[in-house]
Amino acid sequence: MDATEASAMPRIRLGRYEVSRLVVGANPVLGFSYMGNLMGQFMTDYFTLERIQALLVRCLDVGINTWQTSPHEKVDKSLDTLRESGRDIQWVFLASGEHLEDPAALEAIARRNRPIAILHHGGVTDKLWREGHIQKVHDFTKRVRDLGILAGISAHNPDVIRHAEDGGWDLDLYMACFYRLTRTQEELEDKLGEVPVWGNFLPGDPERMCEAVRQVERPCLVFKILAGGRRGDRKEDAEAAFEGAFKSIKASDGVIVGMFPRFRDEPAINAELTRRFSHLSG
Repeated sequence: MDATEASAMPRIRLGRYEVSRLVVGANPVLGFSYMGNLMGQFMTDYFTLERIQALLVRCLDVGINTWQTSPHEKVDKSLDTLRESGRDIQWVFLASGEHLEDPAALEAIARRNRPIAILHHGGVTDKLWREGHIQKVHDFTKRVRDLGILAGISAHNPDVIRHAEDGGWDLDLYMACFYRLTRTQEELEDKLGEVPVWGNFLPGDPERMCEAVRQVERPCLVFKILAGGRRGDRKEDAEAAFEGAFKSIKASDGVIVGMFPRFRDEPAINAELTRRFSHLSG
């Protein structure tokens, strides 16, 4: 891919930053797989620090200028190596664990890795919502705002995003999962009459989430558009997933896609699909 194609990558604005509409995720890099533990181990073994570096460089070469991750030593080292090489990628930090509870830990990782945005982890967000403690999420975003960094929340439940928007929370962006993976077994049984043996990727969830995404004014980064890899194996399924995602979100929104380039050049393939379908957003 030449520089002209890379520069043609559509972009959105998050605060003062220009962000490629396609953001590279990190679940494969960190060995988090929705295809089972063996696939997760395969990903972990594949993604040495050298291969993570190659992925980030390839993403930059095709116009993907932003990386969204959870905290991890691999991420710290990869950002260091990339920046020491004279290149850089914008980092969106999905905070969890100690970074949600300890302001000093949050400040330390922000100072070290220089994120453009920090968001409250979606799984924890949904849990606190279900337990009636959503104010803890709001308090966290205020701490992020005090650091002078773009603040947001991630969620799998569209009601959480509506609540924050209707409540006038001082946020810059949302991360919105296409599938409500945080339903409890009781919630699944109530909705379906039974609990699936494996996974809970319900086909109606993307539209339910995208209805909320279209209602909010702030930009959203939607994720799991390939259903945790289930829609990425066949070329026509991946194309339909990208086309459907961009048709369903606002022009100010982007997509996050984890990439595992073991067998094909996924950064280039996904960048091409983004360029092809990005104009479909309303």
